[in-house]
Amino acid sequence: MKILQSLQFSFSRRAVPLFGLLLFSLPVLLSAQVPPRFYWKTLSGSNGIPVIYMSMSGNANPLDPAKVVDANAVFDAEVVIAGYAKITTLFDRAAMIAVLQPMGRITAQTQVAAGSSIEQNSGFGDPLVELAINLVGPPPIKSIPDLMRYEPGFSLDLIVDLVIPIGEYDSDKTVNLAQNRWYGRVGFPVVWQLSSWVPGRRMTLELLPSLWVFDDNDDLGGLTLETDPMFQIEGHLTRDFTEAAWGSFDTIWITGGRSTIQGHAGDSIDNVGVCFLQDSQPTENLQMTLGYMSSVSDSAPTDLQMDAFKVSLTYGWHRVIEGIGRLGSGG
Repeated sequence: MKILQSLQFSFSRRAVPLFGLLLFSLPVLLSAQVPPRFYWKTLSGSNGIPVIYMSMSGNANPLDPAKVVDANAVFDAEVVIAGYAKITTLFDRAAMIAVLQPMGRITAQTQVAAGSSIEQNSGFGDPLVELAINLVGPPPIKSIPDLMRYEPGFSLDLIVDLVIPIGEYDSDKTVNLAQNRWYGRVGFPVVWQLSSWVPGRRMTLELLPSLWVFDDNDDLGGLTLETDPMFQIEGHLTRDFTEAAWGSFDTIWITGGRSTIQGHAGDSIDNVGVCFLQDSQPTENLQMTLGYMSSVSDSAPTDLQMDAFKVSLTYGWHRVIEGIGRLGSGG
């Protein structure tokens, strides 16, 4: 009995990604940032369900990754995201499939010559589907002994994100949670192990260069919105505080993505942001994450200005581990 309990405890401390598959995700839709330790690997067949709350404000619609800046407007959004992720194998490599759905409300207050106007919208945004597959790194984790031996070393993945335009969109309004167009990205996440792989001591440097591409929105109040491709690179330095808690310091740089409305081109984005995150695991199946992100290169009125506070709860499970837990508790 003690062996089973020890195994279950060891699994829960080593398999952080199982309980944080999406941490406080849908960042690709909201802040354009993937959370740290998102691409660590865990036991094939693992499942995760996140519930995420995000409060955001700035001078661009935070739910539009193209980030069209309006120097005369203040956007505020409160969003809840629910999703599901599955760890699997593909071509005998570790892989993940995830689906994420945002919902909430967004408000825009715009200064005009006659004063100010306020517009609000609420409902469901566009869902996102992600496929990730490991290209370089450890083999897929197919058994508990494989999991106990897992160390990322140096690993490289390929990710493909696709946003499906089926959310609620009102062309008569200037703010929407949905964007009325297809868009997505291709990226290459890197995880580089910097320390011994012992819970409480783990440390990683993680990088994600990616390229976003956008279809046109042909009904932006009767006008057409076009957006150039947008490049971004983000980095995370993560460190364990204890066996069940860790933190990270993150940076992100976004460039390109110039938007054109009915032939009138705006400015390209050239923005840097920072993020601080703290994560804890109150139970073996539940992970909680707190994070704050802010743009820093935003002194000019036409620069992207954005702040976001995020809280997430993620429930994760695997049928084999749940079975071990029942045996360990005598159930």
